[in-house]
Amino acid sequence: MAPSCTLNRYLLLMAQEHLEFRLPEIKSLLSLFGGQFASSQETYGKSPFWILSIPSEDIARNLMKRTVCAKSIFELWGHGQSPEELYSSLKNYPVEKMVPFLHSDSTYKIKIHTFNKTLTQEEKIKRIDALEFLPFEGKVNLKKPQHVFSVLEDYGLDPNRIPENPHNIYFGRWIADGQRELIESYSVKKRHFIGNTSMDAGLSFIMANHGKVKENDIVFDPFVGTGGLLIASAHFGAYVYGTDIDYNTVHGLGKATRKNQKWRGPDENIRANLRQYGLEKYYLDVLVSDASKPSWRKGTYFDAIITDPPYGIRESTRRTEEACSFPDNLAFLKFHVPVSLSYHLSDMFLDLLNFAAETLVLGGRLVYWLPVYTPEYTEEMVPWHPCLKLISNCEQKLSSHTSRRLITMEKVQKFENRDQYSHLLSDHFLPYQGHNSFREKYFSGVTKRIAKEEKSTQE
Repeated sequence: MAPSCTLNRYLLLMAQEHLEFRLPEIKSLLSLFGGQFASSQETYGKSPFWILSIPSEDIARNLMKRTVCAKSIFELWGHGQSPEELYSSLKNYPVEKMVPFLHSDSTYKIKIHTFNKTLTQEEKIKRIDALEFLPFEGKVNLKKPQHVFSVLEDYGLDPNRIPENPHNIYFGRWIADGQRELIESYSVKKRHFIGNTSMDAGLSFIMANHGKVKENDIVFDPFVGTGGLLIASAHFGAYVYGTDIDYNTVHGLGKATRKNQKWRGPDENIRANLRQYGLEKYYLDVLVSDASKPSWRKGTYFDAIITDPPYGIRESTRRTEEACSFPDNLAFLKFHVPVSLSYHLSDMFLDLLNFAAETLVLGGRLVYWLPVYTPEYTEEMVPWHPCLKLISNCEQKLSSHTSRRLITMEKVQKFENRDQYSHLLSDHFLPYQGHNSFREKYFSGVTKRIAKEEKSTQE
């Protein structure tokens, strides 16, 4: 490989959860910071070890300030499928790239990381001693070294068939860690105000990263609920705004969701959630509003729309309509007394796409969850819009027969009025109407599973 490629190679150590979400997150963040995920770069599917070509160390550091899917990144100095191959690779790495980190005034330590195997301390020391050919001139400091180097060994993905020797061995200089601690520090369990469908903290940050949310962006959630997605966007410096049809949720009223708590307290609301994390300055407002009704002036307002629409399982899908059966002497009430009607999923998502196409800035992103009945799902069932380009489509399993897909789209052309109904002429529209019965199919599957479990118990 040419030296110029070698100089830009980095090893990314990925977390082993939400596997489908990892690649879109890394691609989105590289794009956000001026890098590009080229097809020539190497990824290893479910493996935690990815080799990437990144233009600069600054971009690598910025990537790790955002990602919750990656644990650490290393400047890759050597790689092989055996110790001998690794040592040969290290001997070919340019010495001038090593010297700034190995000179006599520096301190360092070497760590051993293994995936799918545990080594004894003696085995670790043996591997460190084998690297004595490297031109280390500094002093070892195990507590506060200036530079940390790692040997990373990959023993595959099968815990029941662990090989004697690793499949791959890497050596690199540690650059930075990812933001995995955000999953715990923003955990819903510790949150002041929660609801039945409050989004998991890790997924909230993944959605913000897929949406390329950055400082001073304006991010909108039309199905805001208790504001979990606003919190993730605000953490990255975006100003956040939302709407929801549920008056009680928006105002923090009614019955509490937490166990052993009957009613919500006077300070349980979305603003209090952002205040809890020191993010209140990014809170614009949240309004009671029906997502099916146009309530905005024409224009482009948002850098990202990030949302989790209701599926009709734990939260109902509702819209409002004008009541129209009144006696003549009360006809004036027609425009003032709304009634609640069912909101078909197909209509909800097509309204969402139209809204995004009309209100996103060019290059802005729409990130939303799409519930699917897996036995019938095909990619053709994902709603589309002529102004929006599909960026990624990731699955999260909900049950043996249902899942939800995280859809990320980017606005690529200016919205025209004629675009509003163009999707109805597409072959995509008819298959997606099948999702209107998602609730029935969901509970049908639950009923069948319960019956199957009862039958097996009786036998």
